[in-house]
Amino acid sequence: MSSKTSIWLAFFLNLSFSIVEFIFGGIFNSSAVLADAVHDLGDALAIGLSACLETISNRQEDKRYTLGYKRFSLLGAMLTALILLTGSFMVLLENIPRLLSPQPVNYQGMLWLGVIAILINLLASLIVRKGQTKNEAILTLHFLEDILGWLAVILVAGVLYVTDWYFLDPLLSLLISSFILWKAIPRFWSTLKIFLDAVPEGIETAKLEKELAALDNVKSVNQLSIWSMDGLENDAIVHVCLEEIEHIEYCKESIRNLLKDYGFQNVTVEVDANLASHQTHKRRIEELGVGQSHGHHHHKKSIFHLLIIFDEL
Repeated sequence: MSSKTSIWLAFFLNLSFSIVEFIFGGIFNSSAVLADAVHDLGDALAIGLSACLETISNRQEDKRYTLGYKRFSLLGAMLTALILLTGSFMVLLENIPRLLSPQPVNYQGMLWLGVIAILINLLASLIVRKGQTKNEAILTLHFLEDILGWLAVILVAGVLYVTDWYFLDPLLSLLISSFILWKAIPRFWSTLKIFLDAVPEGIETAKLEKELAALDNVKSVNQLSIWSMDGLENDAIVHVCLEEIEHIEYCKESIRNLLKDYGFQNVTVEVDANLASHQTHKRRIEELGVGQSHGHHHHKKSIFHLLIIFDEL
């Protein structure tokens, strides 16, 4: 079975079973089953959107998207995270009162539904486990995680079979929702930072700037802009002043090797020929910033600089 087929199979299994959970969760009056339905629906949407948008993100850049389509792969993650956050908050608001005033649930139905859910997730994990891609490895972990969640549902159903501790159902629902929020909030924030062109995680700009300034023939570093297109591919713009322009090729290679060690794929290096040109360029950038703060937009040209673009390291 191909990787694409495995992913779509996982999508349909999650989507169809989440619908079943919503239906029987309402019939059995089980908030724990409904909370897991929210979880499975979010996972299904994540898998489906990932499969669709991943195809778009692999397109080459064109006149409409000159930086490429890579950020389309993040769109599904953003939408899925919002769905999970909204659904989990709604489950929390619904079940806090039920925890204080528990209601009877159909624990026998919960038990049988849990057994069926575990069998379906085991089957899906066995199918996907044969794949070699990272997506399939992540999906396998997801199915195992679902199995553990349903084991908890079965455990609660077993306890309710011999006791009338109906508060365990909303309690389990709150635990599941809290677990979803614990996972979804950091993922949402991490993805949002990529959209806002924040510095990629794990990179210290101050340390990197010092290492660039310490390279041979580098007089100073005027600009260091780094960002990530999709959380995997990192880009950088570096503007430096050289002590001697004759050593530009050596400096270019040094900067390329340093940024390659940091995991950057696309690098733009702007080099000023001397300190005077560098200071002029720096001053004009500052003047441009002041002008923009007052609502004026100025287009300036540097006296002398050389632009070198490395498309691939």
